[in-house]
Amino acid sequence: MLSHFLPAALAAALAAAQPAGDAAPVLQQDGKTFRDLNHNARLDPYEDHRLSTARRVADLLARMTLEEKAGAVMHGTAPTPQGVGGGVGETYDLARFETLNRDRHINSVITRLSARPDVLAAQNNELQSVASSSRLGIPVTISTDPRNHFQRTDGASLAALGFSQWPEPLGFAALDDAEVVRRFGDAARREYRAVGIHMALSPQADLATEPRWSRINGTFGEDPDRAARMVQAYVVGFQGAPNGLRSDGVAAVVKHWVGYGAAPEGWDGHNHYGRFSRLGDAELETHIRPFLGAFASGVAGVMPTYNILQGVTLDGAPLEPVGAGFSHGLLTTLLRDRYGFQGLVVSDWAITNDCSENCRTGATPHRFGDIAMPWGVEDLSETERFAKGMNAGVDQFGGTEQTDRMIEAVRQGQVSEARLNQAVSRVLRLKFELGLFDHPFVDPTAAARTLAEPDRQAMADQVQRRAMVTLENRLPGPIAPGARVYLHGVSPEAARAAGLVPVETAQEADFALFRLAAPFETPHPNFFFGSRQHEGALDFPADDPALADLQRVATLKPTVVSVYLDRPAVLTPLKPLATLLVGEFGASDAAVLDVAMGRAQTEGRLPFALPASMDQVRAQDPARPDDLGAPLYPLGYAWTEETGGHQSSSLSK
Repeated sequence: MLSHFLPAALAAALAAAQPAGDAAPVLQQDGKTFRDLNHNARLDPYEDHRLSTARRVADLLARMTLEEKAGAVMHGTAPTPQGVGGGVGETYDLARFETLNRDRHINSVITRLSARPDVLAAQNNELQSVASSSRLGIPVTISTDPRNHFQRTDGASLAALGFSQWPEPLGFAALDDAEVVRRFGDAARREYRAVGIHMALSPQADLATEPRWSRINGTFGEDPDRAARMVQAYVVGFQGAPNGLRSDGVAAVVKHWVGYGAAPEGWDGHNHYGRFSRLGDAELETHIRPFLGAFASGVAGVMPTYNILQGVTLDGAPLEPVGAGFSHGLLTTLLRDRYGFQGLVVSDWAITNDCSENCRTGATPHRFGDIAMPWGVEDLSETERFAKGMNAGVDQFGGTEQTDRMIEAVRQGQVSEARLNQAVSRVLRLKFELGLFDHPFVDPTAAARTLAEPDRQAMADQVQRRAMVTLENRLPGPIAPGARVYLHGVSPEAARAAGLVPVETAQEADFALFRLAAPFETPHPNFFFGSRQHEGALDFPADDPALADLQRVATLKPTVVSVYLDRPAVLTPLKPLATLLVGEFGASDAAVLDVAMGRAQTEGRLPFALPASMDQVRAQDPARPDDLGAPLYPLGYAWTEETGGHQSSSLSK
C-alpha cells in the first residue's frame, strides 16, 4: 500500500520496491523512503531511520498502550500446526500467530521450524507481514536455539537442516582458537539473517565443572579462561562487531547467569529434582569468569539460570533461595551494578508457569502442560511471579504469552510503569539496532543461495576434523585405500566413499572402525526433560553390547575407536582395546574416516578431564573445575607422536 498523496509515477516505483506482504505504506521525504508503520500517512519520529535509536525508542514508547507494553516483554513461541508450545515443523500456524500479535501484542518469538532455507525465510516473512498490519507496525524479533551443530535436544538445540554443520562448542574449546570461533559466528550470523532470524539464544558460558551434567555439550568445557576467550569470540562473530551489535548482526544472549554447571550429581535445572546449584563465593567468581568475555564484546542479552544457588553470599548476606530469574541479588546487585550490564535480560523459558504435583514428582509421564521452572517461588501466584521477576531485573519473559498477568501486576501496583517502560525500551532498542523497523523482510531465493555456499561448509568440515582429540595411537601407519573394514556405528556408504571396502565380519577385515557415544542413563523417564537428557553414570556398563563387540573384535584386528564426548566419559576399558582412540565433539563419518586414514590431522586438546572411574566422579566437587585428582586423561591432554601423550592445560589453580 502507498500513501495517498504520492504522485502516480513515484507511487508505482515505490510499490515495485516494497517487499511482498509488507502492509506498511511507503512514505517519501527528502529523496528517502520510509515505512509508514502506523498507517497515518505522515512520517513520525520512530519511523525515521535518520534519527538516533534513543529518539525513536522514546517516541514509540510514548505511543504504546499498557497492553502493547505487556506484549513487548513476552518472548513467545511462533506457533505451528504441530501443537502447543510451537512444535517442530515446516510451517507456522499464521492464524494463531495473528491472534497472538493482534490481541496480545506479542512481537518476540522463538522459532522451532526445521525447514529448507527458502521455506524458513518465507515463513519468517509471513510473521513480519502479520506484524506490519498491527496498530504500530512493530516488527517481530525471531530467536532460535543453536542450529549449526550435530546434537539435537528438545528445548536446547535444533537440527542443522540447510545450515552449515560445525562441531559442538566443546570442539571449539578443544581447538582453543578464538579466530576459528569468530569465523564460525560470522558464518552462522550470515545464515541466520538470510532466513530472517535475529537473535541467538547462545552461547553457553556455563562451566562444565560437574562431569555428569547433561548440558555439557553446549559449553566450552571446564577451563574458565579458555571458556571466556571462546565466549568473547562467539559473541563478536554473531553480533558482527568487536564491541556491540551491528545492524546486520545477530543479537547474542549469553547464558545461563550464573553457576548453572555446579549441579550436584549432574541433575539439570529444567527439572524439579535438579533445581539447586551448590557453590561457595570463590567458586561463584570462577563461574562468572566466562561471562566476562561476553561483557567485553558488548553482548546484547543475558539469560539467567533456572537454578537456586546454595552457599553464595552477596555483601555478606546469603542469596535469597529463588531461581536466578527471580533474584534481585544476581540480576541487579551483581549483573547490573557490579558488572555494569546494560542490555536485555531474557528469562529462561517457563519460569512463571505453575509447577503441578506431577511437575514436582514425575509420578506419571509429563505432558507439555507439566513444564514449569518457578524454582523457589512455586507458592506465588503467576502474577506475583511476573512481578518478582521484573522487579529482580528480568526485561522479557521467555516461553510465555500471558500478557494479562503483566497488566494485572502493573494495575495492582506490583510493578511500576517506570520499570515496565525501562524493560520495553530495552526490547525496542534491540529491534531498532537490528534494523527491523526499516528492513524486516528477507529474500527467500537469496537465503537458499546463501546457505548453499560450499565454502562455508568446507570450512566447517575442516574444523570438525581439527577439533578431534587423539587419545591413543598405536597404528603403524595410515590406513590405505582399498583396505577391508568392519564397521560399528559407521555408514557403509561413507566408508566406500573414503575408498574402503566394508565387510560383514571382523575375520574378513584388515581393521575395524567403531563409532561410540559417551554412556548415559535415564533415571528420570517421567520428566519431560529428564527423559530426553543424558544423565547418570559415565562408565560403560558391563553388558554394553558395543563394548562387548569391541572386546571381541580387538582380539582379532586393529581397531580405530571414535567416541562422541558430549560428557566426560570413563574410557578406562576402551584404552587397551583401541589401536587408535579419538575423542570427537560433533563430526561426520567422513571426518572420522579422514582422521583414521591420515588424510586429516587432529589438533584438539581435551576441554575437560576424562575420569578414570566413577569413584573419581562421585568424589569431586561439582562446583570446581579440574577436580578429579588423577584422571585417566587430564584437561588439555592430547597424544603426540613425539611424547606418546602430552598434557597442556591453561587452567590456573
